Amino acid sequence: MTEELDSVDFAVAAFRRDGAWQVQELAAPAFESVSSLAESLQRLGGDEGGVAMVAVDEEFFVLVRVHDAIPRVLLSDVGAAETWELAQSALEFLGVHVTGDEAAPAGDLDLLHDLGVHTLDLAVLLEDGEMYPDEQLGEIARLAGFGAEFDEAVGAGE
Repeated sequence: MTEELDSVDFAVAAFRRDGAWQVQELAAPAFESVSSLAESLQRLGGDEGGVAMVAVDEEFFVLVRVHDAIPRVLLSDVGAAETWELAQSALEFLGVHVTGDEAAPAGDLDLLHDLGVHTLDLAVLLEDGEMYPDEQLGEIARLAGFGAEFDEAVGAGE
């Protein structure tokens, strides 16, 4: 598990407090599983819940949204579950069983709809084979309205 934790490109939580977006880094063990991500988001609170964004080894990302104490999950690549425990945790949470080496997303494409990230927008981003997971998450953050805060938290452009 230590090797996997070292392979996390970044793990951040985004939430609004008093109407302003805040993005902060999440430290291990907060990003070890979907459950630990959801618990971290619940502890942070926020006006309307929060969003955890985790990019791993330039291979895949996991989004966890907690709103009204209900976690929702999106995994960018189900094939990552063969190698990564976090991806496996996402599939277990979703109740999805994968056979073979699939490279498709799984989960709730509508989890950020109320933040302005529509299902079609997410689907298009997930199908873009030219973008790395960190770039996809950056675009999602921009669409949701916290792009500048996200860039600052992950050190984008440095």
